[in-house]
Order: sequence, then structure tokens, then C-alpha cells
Amino acid sequence: MLLEGKVAVVTGAGPGLGRTLAALLSEEGAEVVVAARTAAVIDRIAAEVPGVVPVPADVTRIDDVRRLAGTVIERFGRVDVLVNAAFPGSHRRNVLDMSAGDLEGWRKAVETGGYGTLLACRFIAPHMVARRSGSIVNLTSMSSRTGYAGRSDYAAGKAAAHLLSHCLADELGPYGVRVNCVAPGWIASEVLEEWMRARAAAEGVTFEDVLARDLSAMALRRIATEEDVARAVIYLASDHAKAVTGATVDVNGGQLFT
Repeated sequence: MLLEGKVAVVTGAGPGLGRTLAALLSEEGAEVVVAARTAAVIDRIAAEVPGVVPVPADVTRIDDVRRLAGTVIERFGRVDVLVNAAFPGSHRRNVLDMSAGDLEGWRKAVETGGYGTLLACRFIAPHMVARRSGSIVNLTSMSSRTGYAGRSDYAAGKAAAHLLSHCLADELGPYGVRVNCVAPGWIASEVLEEWMRARAAAEGVTFEDVLARDLSAMALRRIATEEDVARAVIYLASDHAKAVTGATVDVNGGQLFT
């Protein structure tokens, strides 16, 4: 097992990718703590993945993140892996069409992606520094380097986490702590399929037509799964990547460059 004896914390652990991350981290031998704003969500993950410890926490609130770090250390005495996956759902909206509510949603999205990642690192990384080892993996996105109309909140929030990772890799490297990113593109899910079907209906074509067109824009002709993304996180969290820091692993089937 790649993470046997290690303690891993996942922030922003939702029912999709968050649950998959928790399950695979546990399968690889790690003790796993999952954190998110909604207690019911992480309680469900803990019920489905034996041994997972749920800790409700809003990563944009200093007291919550400080309490999360303290809870992990009190229970396990160490933390070896931090996976930052927190990001709120967002609606597509062009900047010039944003209402006052949209603008507030934009601010919160960027705050979660950037400031939330910063706070988690600020209060958990010192425990890694003290042990002179550890791995931080930030879930960014293909959108952190390629913006799309209507997704400026998502792109800006993920870009903040992306560049923060580079800064932290430089700051924490001398203490043996690695900081890397995993950047998914599209992830196969019901939400993605619904979006594709809505596009098909708007264009007057079939879902299969839209799917085939989208796949043709990917070098591998396939859409990544949650497990594909989680496996990249496992690699960066493990000693197999002990000489890797400041890097980004793209998990998008080649969509970024095709």
C-alpha cells in the first residue's frame, strides 16, 4: 500500500470526487479525515468508507481550519498528506451579465478556491514542517490556465490555488514538504451528461453527436473518471513522487493541448 501508516486530510470532500479520494486513500493504507461545510455530506462519506473521520469545517473561516488541524493532530499526532479540493458549485454567467448576487457568488467562489486553500495550508503545513516531510496536493483545473466564457469565477479561483501551489512549493521545499497540483478537465458524471444533453437539445442534435464531437477534441478520446483523478492524487501523495514538487499533473485526456 502506497500510503500505509500515513494520515491524510481532504478538504472540500463532496459526495463525488471527495468520496472517491477518501476511499482510495483508505485503500492505500492511510488514516483519512474528510472536511467540508456540510456535516451531512461528510457523515455520509464516513458511513460508506470505514475508518474515515468526518470534521465539519468551512475552509474560508480561520477558526474552522485551525480547529480542523487541531482535531487531526489530537487524534493522530501527525499529518502527512493534505488534499485541497474545496470549491463551490457555480453557474455559468458572463461578467457583463452579472447581477449583484452573481458578483457576491463570484467573490465567494474565488475566496474558497484561493483563500480556502491558503488557510488549509497555513494551519496544517506547520505540522509537516515539524516532521520535515509531507505532501500537499491541490485540486486545480484545466480552467486554471485556460479561461472560458461564463466561468470566470471557477477559472480565477482555481488559478489562485494553482499559483499559490508554486509559491508554497518554493517556501516549503527546504523542509521536505512537497506541493503539487492535479488539474482535471471534464470528469465523467451525471452533471456533465446533463450539460451535454442540454447542449444537444439547444443545437437540435443528439446527445451522441455532442459526445462524439467533444471526445474528438481529446487526444485519448475519453473523459476522465473520478478514479482517474484520484489516482493522480495518490501518486503525488506517495513516495513515488518524492522528488516532485511545484508540478501539475493534467488529467484531461489531452484536452488541454488538442
